[in-house]
Amino acid sequence: MVVPELRPWRAARPHLARVARAVTPRLARVAQAVRPRAQRITEVVRPHVARVTRAVRPREGRYTTPQVAAVAATVGLALAAGAATAAGPWDSTGQRTAERDRAAAWSREGGADHGSRSGAAAETPAPAPSAAPVLAGVTGRTVLTKSAPSAPSVPTLASVLDRLLDDDSLGPRRTAAVVDVATGERLYGKDQDRALTPASTTKIATAVAALSAVGPDHRFVTRAVLEPGTDKLLLVGGGDPTLTARGKGGAWADLRALADRTATALEKRRLPRVSLAYDASLFTGEDLHPIGVNENIARVTALMADEGRTDDSGSGPAARSADPAAEAARTFGALLRDRGIEVEAPDAAAKATPDAATLASVQSPPLSAVVERMLTDSDNDIAEALARHTALATGRDASFEGGAAAVHDRLGKLGLPVAGSAFHDGSGLDREDKLTANLLTALLATAGSPSHPELRAALTGLPVAGFTGTLSDRYENTAERPGIGLVRAKTGSLTGVNTLAGIVVDADGRLLAFAFLTDGSMDQTAARAALDRAAAALAGCGCR
Repeated sequence: MVVPELRPWRAARPHLARVARAVTPRLARVAQAVRPRAQRITEVVRPHVARVTRAVRPREGRYTTPQVAAVAATVGLALAAGAATAAGPWDSTGQRTAERDRAAAWSREGGADHGSRSGAAAETPAPAPSAAPVLAGVTGRTVLTKSAPSAPSVPTLASVLDRLLDDDSLGPRRTAAVVDVATGERLYGKDQDRALTPASTTKIATAVAALSAVGPDHRFVTRAVLEPGTDKLLLVGGGDPTLTARGKGGAWADLRALADRTATALEKRRLPRVSLAYDASLFTGEDLHPIGVNENIARVTALMADEGRTDDSGSGPAARSADPAAEAARTFGALLRDRGIEVEAPDAAAKATPDAATLASVQSPPLSAVVERMLTDSDNDIAEALARHTALATGRDASFEGGAAAVHDRLGKLGLPVAGSAFHDGSGLDREDKLTANLLTALLATAGSPSHPELRAALTGLPVAGFTGTLSDRYENTAERPGIGLVRAKTGSLTGVNTLAGIVVDADGRLLAFAFLTDGSMDQTAARAALDRAAAALAGCGCR
């Protein structure tokens, strides 16, 4: 006998799934790290419990066992989420990281924000946790049925956002847009076609362009090749910005693994001695970003390990090598020596010939994972590499100019509203970049469209409010807490510039895309809080 699934239970399922997704990354740390704060937990839990309780209430006024279980499960999960949010975020030792990372992030001047992982963390950041189920309302078959909740009322939403965006801390220039992802309908606009400096929200455009032009399954390959008839070994960079040499790469390509394989191949060829050079010719043009030497970004090259960092950090600002490609070659040479290979001239630049034989190689995870890491950590080095790969995939030079032009053209070919926009890099560090709120929301809506599954990582990589990346230590105040776990957004910060663009599930389960751009702020802390309140208001708003 087949027992049909109850209609209220079907209605409750997406709410339960959403809460479970928000909780999962933190459950492992809760047991030893959480110190409950009763009042804060109550405030975080109440809207989630009330929302699911309404969804599972039967028409006859009586609860069935599955429905009671649904509410109980939601309460437990929400309590755990509230506890983790109240006490965290926590690092692997059980220490709270928020204050340390906030200080590092807010002290930056002239550069975009990065991930809020500890600058001293030696382990390379993992990709953002997948949030594909969040998008079920977009790709599911029932999103536009008669029983689906309607989008927020345009006048009501305007009354809410107009008040929140009329905040002096945001500065004199501000634009905004909100779009219903399922229908593409614009629900709110405030100078949405006016182009402003987007800061790191530029990375959303870079992500969409790269995923479209290069493909989400593409992998970057770093090779060791041997010129025929010689002992000349070359380390050939494939433009992998996530290459590491620390031996803890996990899924990321590791120079240590490449050295292992290369040494084995050389031993089989009975070549105990090689002359080592490196080939970073895949990228062309100026390698120094227009902002100059800056701890927010290394020189952009097709060959570097650990983003050229001279410390053991994995994200955030850090001193960088003056020549990341040569430094990677020197590191590779040292690793070969450790494996019994005699190496000469480990830092000479050269270009591999077409006849060079590949002895060994390592490859990055799929581009979709690289994009997720870029967005979650606001990684400028990855962003510039992806702009150059977009250029290569579309027949342009892999330079700052070629990457910027390729991103613009690719978005235009996707039918996105690029009028008024200007790209000068892939990361958003260049203040001459200009984007509109209309373009940013169109990018997000397109990435969530059933017709563009290849772009989905542009959404799943967005930081989760209160949990991951550049939003892990935000949404801590009362007015911002309704957005915890429900807002996923890319942050952007330059001196005087504060932006936020992403997606949010509102009180009725509708997926909305939003973009807020501001310029001229004199108080970055207050401006960020104001933007967070606006996004949180969308999460808590049915806005009928």
